[in-house]
Amino acid sequence: MTKTVLITGCSSGIGEATAARLVRRGWEVYATARRPETLSALADAGCTTLALDVTDEDSMSTAVTAVLDGSGRIDALVNNAGYSQSGALESVDVDDVRRQFETNVFGLLRLTQLVLPSMREQRSGRIVNIGSMGGKLTFPGGGAYHASKYAVEALSDALRFEVAGFGIQVVLVEPGLITTNFDAAVAAGMSEYVGGEGPYAAFNEAVMKSTSEAYDGPMAKFGGPPEVVAKTIEKALTKTNPRARYLVTPSAYGAIIGRRVMPDRAWDLAMKSQFPQPK
Repeated sequence: MTKTVLITGCSSGIGEATAARLVRRGWEVYATARRPETLSALADAGCTTLALDVTDEDSMSTAVTAVLDGSGRIDALVNNAGYSQSGALESVDVDDVRRQFETNVFGLLRLTQLVLPSMREQRSGRIVNIGSMGGKLTFPGGGAYHASKYAVEALSDALRFEVAGFGIQVVLVEPGLITTNFDAAVAAGMSEYVGGEGPYAAFNEAVMKSTSEAYDGPMAKFGGPPEVVAKTIEKALTKTNPRARYLVTPSAYGAIIGRRVMPDRAWDLAMKSQFPQPK
């Protein structure tokens, strides 16, 4: 039987690569994005494309209903939609932080709530949440983003236990550095927080520069393209007994292991060597 998967955030990057991979593998793929006009290539590849804004209740409900009406079931959900809001925490508008959580956390949870009744009824399902190595460690200037990814860790751990008895499995994928346009999105989100003479102006500018260099400089060799995450997501969806977590890229392994073994003082000193400390 052909399996049906609903994927969020498919306009580019990991979501686009995952939808393209799964439709080639014979899945019935519902690829979604806030702006469905960005999904034309996936539609041409055989995906069914839908508008889905994870910050809008009606949009989420309409999309889930469309999948159930069209296929009669949802075998898998890939919660991929997300973005990074960077900047020193005192300098970041709290409304921007709320928007970060609406997309990265509350939208993920609400969409999961909407698909679970049908999964429980069919006594099967797979939910894959796209977290980040940023859910295991924190870089200066990324507090809002990291907080949202730490929250995804907690939600995934709780949900994995709570739905297992219904035949539903929950998997968390934790990518490291992925060579997408993520750095451009970070820069766009930080644009109003750089420049000027405020106490965090130099720091925020350094964070933006560091992010850009991570994607374009020597560190990029420790990352990987979106397709490596798509391959891991496929594994998380198809293995009979998937692991609770999958790390992706050498940067994720190196950073998470390094943080695990470093005392807080040592980590702070390491960060101080990479970022100018505001003062």
